Amino acid sequence: MPIGVLFAFVAYAVYSCADALIKALGGSVGIFEIGFFTYIFSLIPALLTKPPQESWRGIFAMKNPGLVHLRAFFGLASAVLVTYSFITIPLAEAYAIVFLIPVCITILSVFVLKEHVSLQRWVLVLLSFAGVMVVVRPGFRELELGHLTAFLCVGFSAGTTTILRLIASQEQRTTLIAIPALWAIVFNGLAMIPSFHMPNLMEMALLIIAGAVIGTGHLMLVLATKHAPASAVAPIQYSQIVWGIFFGALFFSEFPDGVAIVGIVVVVVAGLLNVFADGASARIAGRFAEFRARRDGARKNIVEVQGPEP
Repeated sequence: MPIGVLFAFVAYAVYSCADALIKALGGSVGIFEIGFFTYIFSLIPALLTKPPQESWRGIFAMKNPGLVHLRAFFGLASAVLVTYSFITIPLAEAYAIVFLIPVCITILSVFVLKEHVSLQRWVLVLLSFAGVMVVVRPGFRELELGHLTAFLCVGFSAGTTTILRLIASQEQRTTLIAIPALWAIVFNGLAMIPSFHMPNLMEMALLIIAGAVIGTGHLMLVLATKHAPASAVAPIQYSQIVWGIFFGALFFSEFPDGVAIVGIVVVVVAGLLNVFADGASARIAGRFAEFRARRDGARKNIVEVQGPEP
């Protein structure tokens, strides 16, 4: 197994551990307190990834301040919403809904980024949505507020990613890390004041562990993307469904029924096909470029291999 894929498995496993810890804390600690403390402790490992050529003092030197702050707001909203979902509905159901984020990103890429999406991708988008509908079964079962917050999280998270695509090449990485962190810490800190109670030793220990685990997961994901292509790392995220079912059954007595399992399988299969289809397209493009380079090599001094022309 490539080391990058192993890092990805570890990253998503520890993310799921953090989600289970957050769900366990939800009965005694408010969601804003959870957000405040876990975000602070999660920054400790993340600080180690700061590029040496960047300075924290320059985080406010933004080229797109409106979009940077809008992304921070969207990220904050998605984090609060998904925390509520993890606390109030089964982990496996929350994951199934959250895995609609790539679907929403695909839709936004067409209308915001003006990207072309093939018919195959649209079919997989509809298949993913159908799988989630099988899991939640609106109209056939009583839905909770946690299901709605998970759907809202999908929209905000997709907006966060779409904005990042627009500004990532223009802003410092420290800015993209620090501004959302400041938003999350300040908002959660203010929001928790009315009902604040100091966590006891056990609760604080769990908050520290959850935050450190989230930060460690981030570092593992960074290492994964450094040692393996994105097409190999992305499918590993669907292992969270397995962890969600495992932790839900082990600690919270959550057992998805047969219909929900079918829906979860549909969501995972559609997501994997989507990722592998992108990987296959990239491989075909690369091989076509190599063929053109070999074909033209006798006539031209090729310095850089170009992709296929439209």
